[in-house]
Amino acid sequence: MTRNGDIKLIQIENKLYNEGYDLIACIDEVGRGCLAGDVLACAIVMPKDIIINGVTDSKKLSIKKREELYEKIIKAAIAIGIGRVNSKVIDQINIKESTRIAMKQAVLNLTDQLGNTVTPDYLLVDAEKIPIAIPQMNLIKGDEKSHGIACASIVAKVYRDELCKEWGLEYPGYKIEKNKGYGTKEHRDALKERGPSPIHRISFLKNIL
Repeated sequence: MTRNGDIKLIQIENKLYNEGYDLIACIDEVGRGCLAGDVLACAIVMPKDIIINGVTDSKKLSIKKREELYEKIIKAAIAIGIGRVNSKVIDQINIKESTRIAMKQAVLNLTDQLGNTVTPDYLLVDAEKIPIAIPQMNLIKGDEKSHGIACASIVAKVYRDELCKEWGLEYPGYKIEKNKGYGTKEHRDALKERGPSPIHRISFLKNIL
């Protein structure tokens, strides 16, 4: 962990600090394109001017590297919040609205290391607008532009991957612990053979079943 490391990744946060904002929560989601399981969001408040070496978009990292960075992020973070919306709600209201709800829940669930609620004064959001009365900026490919959003993407990914292991045990045969709910050939073939499980998003399966 270094201070003033990759300046490019904290220049947006630094600009907001200079404008007088103090607690900046960065938000990202994972699982948006999956056939099964929750869409999950992480909100995170990182300390000012601290860069964790190697942090970037979670999709660009190996499993081992993500897990190593996850541990460092968890220890360094001022506050973390998780939001989840399940497949039933996704089918009812669509994935975009479900993602925004998960992000809002993540912000409302922000707690510090002692379990105290933390209310941010600004939000940096990966590509979405959150329905909440807090000033915010949405960044396309935010996990490539903001250290905080990249941290949120890593925490969200590792957290959901652990849920996928649980879902894989609860609903065997679909290899969710392996494919993470995404539509691999193996997963699609299992759906055709077995039909959907209770955690599958029926609205995502129209071209498969």
